[in-house]
Amino acid sequence: MMRRTLENRNAQTKQLQTAVSNVEKHFGELCQIFAAYVRKTAWLRDKADLLVNEINAYAATETPHLKLGLMNFADEFAKLQDYRQAEVERLEAKVVEPLKAYGTIVKMKRDDLKATFTARNREAKQLTQLERTRHFRGLRCCLPEYTKH
Repeated sequence: MMRRTLENRNAQTKQLQTAVSNVEKHFGELCQIFAAYVRKTAWLRDKADLLVNEINAYAATETPHLKLGLMNFADEFAKLQDYRQAEVERLEAKVVEPLKAYGTIVKMKRDDLKATFTARNREAKQLTQLERTRHFRGLRCCLPEYTKH
């Protein structure tokens, strides 16, 4: 019965180890991909800001009507980049940072599993020693020199 309980615990521990490994692998990948996405979005925002500056510089050299049109376009385009900046900030705060936190959680769970495996192995050794002791005592009481007493 104790052996079966130990086997059940072993199965549960291995199942947890697999789950932690999956989270460690996939969440790490997700975090890296989202971070790359945020960096690319921020890079795109930066390039758009350069474009707005160049449009304004060009507008300064043109006729009043074209200048007004280019400046309005640059202004609207700059507003779009404000939304892009908000997107970058939201992604960092709501997606990337929480995913990073899972890295710490996974490390703690990995340490917990390691401690569980150590305890399980120690318990298995003790159980084996107990069974040997019981078996030896069972043999000892059947030997003629011990039955005389």
